[in-house]
Amino acid sequence: MTEQFSEETWLSVPEVAELIGVKQREVRSMLDEGALLAVRRGDNNAWMIHIGELRHSGDTCEPIPALKGTLTVLSDLAFTNQEKMDWLLEYADELGATPLEALGAGNTHAVRRLALLQV
Repeated sequence: MTEQFSEETWLSVPEVAELIGVKQREVRSMLDEGALLAVRRGDNNAWMIHIGELRHSGDTCEPIPALKGTLTVLSDLAFTNQEKMDWLLEYADELGATPLEALGAGNTHAVRRLALLQV
């Protein structure tokens, strides 16, 4: 995580596009394809993406690669987008972190095992 963002940071589609260096339509494609997750937040009910969905490496930033498969698992379990986000951001004792933090740390299999226990 870069120093300019906190774990409570939510970004708009234009902000994510600028941060990862792509056009806004590419971010929207990532949302449609399930590589990123957005939920409606704020006074204007805008689509927002949690900063934790992005992996920061030096000066570059990209979506966490394992997020897409995990979102697919959660979709298969009939989670709504809001339920997916809530689950990803809720601390899990089994992981010692939130599922989103665990994905960012490379603990993909543990996160998906935990997701499958949600049924």
